[in-house]
This record gives sequence, structure tokens and C-alpha cells, in this order.
Amino acid sequence: MKYRKFGKLDGKVSALGFGAMRLPVTDRMNPTLIDEPLAIQMMRYAFDNGVNYVDSAYGYHGGQSEIVVGKALQDGYREKVKLATKCPAWMLQKADDFDRFLDEQLKKLQTTKIDVYLFHGLDRTRWPNIRGMDVLPRAEHAIADGRIGCIGFSFHDEFDTFQNIVDGYDNWAMCQIQYNYLDTENQAGTKGLKYAADKGIAVVVMEPVRGGRLAKPVEAIAKVWKTSPRQWSAAEWALQWVWNQPEVALALSGMSTMEQVVENVVAANRSGTGTLFGDDLALVGRVMEAYKTLYPIPCTACGYCMPCPHGVEIPRVFEIYNEAIVFNDPAMGRFMYRGPRGLKEEQRADRCAECDTCVELCPQKINVPEWMKKVHELLGPPPAPPTSAKPA
Repeated sequence: MKYRKFGKLDGKVSALGFGAMRLPVTDRMNPTLIDEPLAIQMMRYAFDNGVNYVDSAYGYHGGQSEIVVGKALQDGYREKVKLATKCPAWMLQKADDFDRFLDEQLKKLQTTKIDVYLFHGLDRTRWPNIRGMDVLPRAEHAIADGRIGCIGFSFHDEFDTFQNIVDGYDNWAMCQIQYNYLDTENQAGTKGLKYAADKGIAVVVMEPVRGGRLAKPVEAIAKVWKTSPRQWSAAEWALQWVWNQPEVALALSGMSTMEQVVENVVAANRSGTGTLFGDDLALVGRVMEAYKTLYPIPCTACGYCMPCPHGVEIPRVFEIYNEAIVFNDPAMGRFMYRGPRGLKEEQRADRCAECDTCVELCPQKINVPEWMKKVHELLGPPPAPPTSAKPA
């Protein structure tokens, strides 16, 4: 296993971390029904082969993930692994709640110490709440009494918010961001990766394969990958691209099968910074372009249409729709469009007033108003059922 520096903290972490968000289940319609024997076998296989970082959260698998991770860490495995889990930041109503959740999680994980404790999903709304409740001093007290090793946060928002969070607290040890070759300019992006790393904060990457979407068989993409002499899977290409970045401490993979664990361990064993060369990086660039050719809306995100006089985030709306179509994942598209961390109501497609200002400015001559109707039809809330008239 290859090991990497973990920010300014002592010790190194394995290039591959085990993400416990997508453990195998016995009923795919019920994520709380984890296949415990298989999940434990998978985690212990990873640990036996050098993986020394496991990541969970209070809400994963309906609250069951931490319980199964705790079981996997018995029989001497706890001493071999750096344990990370997350405080449900959105559920904190007062400072006392921090200790209540932490103590509950320690019991579920069957441990007296969580090495890395993250505030889960900090964004533009949750961060001010955390600061306003004086929760951070509680976390520092938990470090002092030995229940926590260090403090971090996970993040899904824009770079400006990321920068504010990084700069808003001096004792961040790590951060967890979504990052892959299609997300270099989304969320924290490459700017956020470098910004945090330059401050000595360990950067853990989640969704390096975009929740498995970059591993999905897409014929046009597979043709590009096959032009390389490297016989890697699409998933390994995505992982190796992340590992090639020197600012990355480790890449988390939410593995659901033993086959995925075995393949990812093999990939991690040949990972490293500077292992992808000019031809490799050019190939990834062609894959990125190939994805763009599959987008139904030929938006290049040039921004000429912005700002929209009615507040619509035109390039972002088109990006969400395009990826929902290319990856055949309208559910994720709806989450990104109108979920809790998605677009604000005033930024969505239905706010288009068909003024045609954007059409006149668009170099691609996209009929923006017409596409906005299609976007909202697919990703917007379902229409309300008709109300039956009451009898007189």
C-alpha cells in the first residue's frame, strides 16, 4: 500500500480510504439492512492489505453504518486504523447537542476516541449556525479530554464559502471535498484543494469516481480509454487522476462489493503523485471533452449570458441537466437542482421570463428559454394533482 502525508498531522495515511456510505445491503430498497458479515469481511480485507483510514457518519445507512464499522474494528483492528466520522451539523440546535451526538457515536463505534471528527456538510447556512452556537469550543474540549483526535469538516458548496470556512477557524486539521476530473471547477474545486493544502490542512477526497458514475459503461467514453496502452478500468483512471494530485491526502471509495475492494487496493498499490504523464493527462482531457459532446445542451459555460436579469443560474442549470441525461441519473439531477444544497428557488429554470436577453448574447445560439422549460419539466417538482370541485 502507498502512504501519503496527512496535512500537518503526524503519521501517514493510505492512498485509499474505506468510505462506509455504500456498504453492501441485503435489500437494495432498504439501506439500513447492511449485509454485516460481508461488510466486515470487506473492511477487514482492506485493513489487512494496508488501508488505514475508514470514514463513516452519523446518518449513513440510516444510522447503521457506524455500528457495523465499530464491529469491523474489533479483534485488534481499531489499533491499525485511523477512524473518521461526522457530526450531523444540521441537527445541532444548541451547544450541548454536540456532546450528546459525540458520546452516542463513540458507543456505536465501540471506541473511546474518534481520530478525525468532521462537521458534516458545512455550507453557507450551516457554518454560521455552528459558529453562532459556540460548538467549536466544545470540540476543542473533546480533543483535550481525549474523545477526539482532531477536527475537520466535509463540504458541498461553492469556493467562496469554502474559503470562508477555512479562514474562519484556525484549528482545522482536515477537510473533505468532492473532487474528480469532471469537478475541477465545481464546489471547492482545484482552487479549494490547493487553498486548503497550502495552509497545511489535510484534504480528503470523496466521490473520486462521482458515486460510481465515472465507472458506468458509456460507449463513447470507453472508446477513448481504449486508446491508452494502460489497461485500466474507467474507475481506476478516475482514482489515479485524483492520486496524481500532490495536494490530495487520500481518496475515499464507497465500496459495495468485495470485487471493488480488491480492485481498488490493487490500484492504490500503484498510485502516486507524478505517475500520470503528458499522454495520460491528455487522454483524461479527451475523456472530459468526450463527455461534453454527449451533453444535449451545447453550453460551454462561457458566462456571456450572465447575469440573468431574472436571477437564473443559466450555466449551472444546464450543467445539472446535461449530467442527469448523460449519466441517466435524473434523481441525482433533481437533488442537485432542488435539494438542500442545490440551486435556490430564484436560480432555477422556472424563473426564466423568456426575455431573450441570453439568446442574443449566447455564442452557441442556444434557445435558452426553450431549454429552461425542458429542464424544469424533468428536474422541477412534480405538478400538483388537480383538485376536484366540491359539490354545491
